[in-house]
Amino acid sequence: MTKIAKRVKKAQDLFVGKANLSVEDAVKLIKDAASAKFDETLEIAMNLGVDPRHADQMVRGVVQLPNGTGKTVRVAVFARGAKADEAKAAGADIVGAEDLLEIIQGGKIEFDRCIATPDLMPLVGRLGKILGPRNLMPNPKVGTVTMDVKTAVEAAKGGEVQFKVEKAGVIHAGIGKVSFGDDKLAQNVRAFVDAVTKAKPSGAKGTYVKKVSLSSTMGPGVSLDLASTANA
Repeated sequence: MTKIAKRVKKAQDLFVGKANLSVEDAVKLIKDAASAKFDETLEIAMNLGVDPRHADQMVRGVVQLPNGTGKTVRVAVFARGAKADEAKAAGADIVGAEDLLEIIQGGKIEFDRCIATPDLMPLVGRLGKILGPRNLMPNPKVGTVTMDVKTAVEAAKGGEVQFKVEKAGVIHAGIGKVSFGDDKLAQNVRAFVDAVTKAKPSGAKGTYVKKVSLSSTMGPGVSLDLASTANA
């Protein structure tokens, strides 16, 4: 058995018989089991009682995690003139208009978040088939189509996480690094669950949050006791 296989088996053994843990116990278990040679991300998965094929059951939104994600977020902004200058001053990595359109159409997508001023959305709309599948299309519902590009860029850089339900009714997100303190990760977990809970759509019937699980990038997952995910 290779070293990697032994490491994986050891991590899996720690999770045997473990389920419906409190947020704190789950975070501790995941941190104890994380053994990759890089700083793994704490991943959250929420199974929701919705069918996103129906517009009134779509769940999407944004949450500012209290302790950030630990990830360096690269931000692209579609803006001109003073707004372009504002975006650059706020720390945007790429700023442009037609030139940025050509870069993206050429297959060069070196950013994790895309923001646009409303006047440039007709231009950005031409990139729907490229940005849409990557969940990078600017959207006013999550604050990425805005004239306040300064705030949007700073939020993206400061630990803001967007979420959108997938076809199977599941939401996935990275909400911190395993190297974070236990308390900071627990706070991030509760902030994320709270944001998704508040984003409950009008068409959701029955149980909305069915299951919440945590894992590290390379590790097994464990389910949470739903009552423990509520903010005190």
